[in-house]
Amino acid sequence: MSIKPNALVWLLLSAVVIALDQWSKAWALSALQPEGVPHPVIPGLLNWVLTFNNGAAFSFLNDGNGWQRWFFVVLALVVSIAMVVWLRRTARRDWRTALPVSLIVGGALGNLIDRLHAARVTDFVQVYHGDWHFAVFNFADSAISVGAVILVVFGLFGGSKPAQS
Repeated sequence: MSIKPNALVWLLLSAVVIALDQWSKAWALSALQPEGVPHPVIPGLLNWVLTFNNGAAFSFLNDGNGWQRWFFVVLALVVSIAMVVWLRRTARRDWRTALPVSLIVGGALGNLIDRLHAARVTDFVQVYHGDWHFAVFNFADSAISVGAVILVVFGLFGGSKPAQS
């Protein structure tokens, strides 16, 4: 019985996502003071604006009394462990699975670091048009969202998977 190379090597992409996320948040914390003041990047479309989120995406549970921090810490750990197990069971050349899963792991762990270190997540990307404003987000959120969309698209429209050899 031969050992098949698995997709754990794709965790290097997760590490890159974590590094870029933490670097971008450090930049935001130093360059975008004071909190809540927009810094136009593309007027009418994109601002940098420093905000903090105690909850989840779109400020879900942001107003909780603190229990949500530990809920999201545990959730990030459980999801990340499940995704790593999935990568371990995935063939290395199955990039349609490995790419999005590794993006999700990197994003989840990037935000986990914030929750453990500061009890909140640093956000700073604001997309808007006129009076419409999307929730302020960060690089980790983007990696999770893009990974999830790619996973769904490849799952629905990806065609046949590579042979498991």
